Amino acid sequence: MNRFLWNKLRNSLLLRLGGMIAAITVLAIVGMSTSWMVAETTQGNGEAINIAGSLRMQSWRMASLYQRTLQTDTAEYRTTLQQAIERFENDLSAEPILSVLPVDETTPLKKVYRQVEANWQTQVKPALQHPSSTVQNARVLDEIPLFVAHINDLVKQIEEATEAKIFVLRVVLGVAIIGTMLVVILSIYLVKNILVSPLRGLLGLTDQIRQGNLAVRTELDGEDEIGQLGQAFNLMAEDLSKLYQDLEARVEQKTAELTRSNRSLDLLYRSITRLHGIAPDRAVFHNVLKDAEAVLGLGNGTICLKEDNNQQGDVVATTAISGKSPMCQRANSCAECHDPHAARMDTLPDGRQILRMPLTDAEKRYGMLAVDVPANTTAERWQVQLLEALSRHIGVTIASEQRSEQHRRVSLLEERAVIARELHDSLAQSLAYMKIQVSRLRAAVKNPADATEVTAALEELREGLNSSYQQLRELLSTFRLRMEDDDLGMALAQTTTEFAERGNLPIALDVSLGNLNLTPNEEIHLLQIVREALSNTLKHAHASQAWVSLQRQEGNNSLQLRIEDDGAGIQKTANLHHYGMAIMDERARALHGILQYLPRTGGGTCVQLDFTPKTRIAHAA
Repeated sequence: MNRFLWNKLRNSLLLRLGGMIAAITVLAIVGMSTSWMVAETTQGNGEAINIAGSLRMQSWRMASLYQRTLQTDTAEYRTTLQQAIERFENDLSAEPILSVLPVDETTPLKKVYRQVEANWQTQVKPALQHPSSTVQNARVLDEIPLFVAHINDLVKQIEEATEAKIFVLRVVLGVAIIGTMLVVILSIYLVKNILVSPLRGLLGLTDQIRQGNLAVRTELDGEDEIGQLGQAFNLMAEDLSKLYQDLEARVEQKTAELTRSNRSLDLLYRSITRLHGIAPDRAVFHNVLKDAEAVLGLGNGTICLKEDNNQQGDVVATTAISGKSPMCQRANSCAECHDPHAARMDTLPDGRQILRMPLTDAEKRYGMLAVDVPANTTAERWQVQLLEALSRHIGVTIASEQRSEQHRRVSLLEERAVIARELHDSLAQSLAYMKIQVSRLRAAVKNPADATEVTAALEELREGLNSSYQQLRELLSTFRLRMEDDDLGMALAQTTTEFAERGNLPIALDVSLGNLNLTPNEEIHLLQIVREALSNTLKHAHASQAWVSLQRQEGNNSLQLRIEDDGAGIQKTANLHHYGMAIMDERARALHGILQYLPRTGGGTCVQLDFTPKTRIAHAA
């Protein structure tokens, strides 16, 4: 059992520390308990010494009273003497004196007390209470000093007994203090050796681990808590070392992945820049393939386009040295390569593989992107994903270029249609009118007597030619504005500047379209209406100021065009070939708008057009 406790104490730091604290506590309790017990035994010794000391004075006082009683023999002295005897007897047997007496009858204190008590009871007290002869009385007085000497001896014995107890108390306290100090010193020494020094060593090792040295290990062993802590520290350092190595490997892997991702993003960015910057040609596609080949680390790449209604494909770019893709060398026909599969991996007889990606957008398939994969090499997932993204961008670029080409063709046809209609609505009518005048002139020439008719026909023919020439110039100016600048505001600014310089007339322009977009036909009509209105202002209004305003109306998607001047107002003529207002009405109807000729407040004319663009009508529908 003792061996088991010793092993447990030796293997448990907590038990050792608890034993130290328990030893200190036991010493403190023993010292305090002993001191308390000794203090309890000395309690009342001082009072006993005082009472015993007073017995000496009482003895001499009784001797004095006895002598006076013998001399006077009065009742007063006898009563006083009797009271002194009773007081002495009470003090001799007082509790404080009896409490300090030991139980053992052989002790000097007990012997002295018994002697004083015996002398009192057998000699002094009877002699004081019953005086007899003169000789007997003298003997009593002679015994008092001896009796007092015994009382002095009693007081001395009580004092010595008290001092012995105090000495014992001092010894106990001294032993307790010395033992406590020794135990404390031993505890400090043991705590330093078994706790503080190992913990400092572990703290230093943790600092080295913090600095990156994961190879440090502690030499602490044993079965106590410090030994277990050392073993746990070594296990932790070992786990940290393995974890750090694993993290380094993972960091390297992630770094490689990030580098690969950055290169892939850079490839996509450069490819998109090349593909969408300008109209892509064979050189652009070839550069895209070269960049992809450098990033992917695979073989040669090929871009082949094929329309659905064509049997033969067109290799627009390849990085093969021979200029011909191995895919074309192996395949029997282009239809074999351009199959409807989304992606496919073909294996060649020499062990090489060809990874094919379709070039498509959301609507159509335009061809394929093929990349050679060397033998004993497998295309990784990121390489396949990058090729898929690149093929999508190429497909979108091809689709966008085809749509742009189609839009250019439609725009060209629409512009030609606008020019044809403008020519039909202006020059064609003027030429038809002049054709009529030529027929009239021809008939008048056959009749020489009708000179007035000839003159009138020639004058109207001249005016018609001037009007047609002016209309031709207007059309040429309008078409040049549209071809040179795609912004309607700039075209209106050039128009107002032109008419302001032509007629020396200040013209203010205010354009606010917001996010409304107009078709080319709508812009042509607006420009022609503005030019016709400003032309009428210069010819007929005699104005000093003009204003042109094109504003989007709040709360709806309509536009309002206003051409105002401060001139003489509207004055219609009867000449048949002055049809500018009729042409403006036709243009307003073509825009599905409402054209009004209003008097301007303050004098002058206001030509106002309200209409809704076709794009907004389509959005509303």
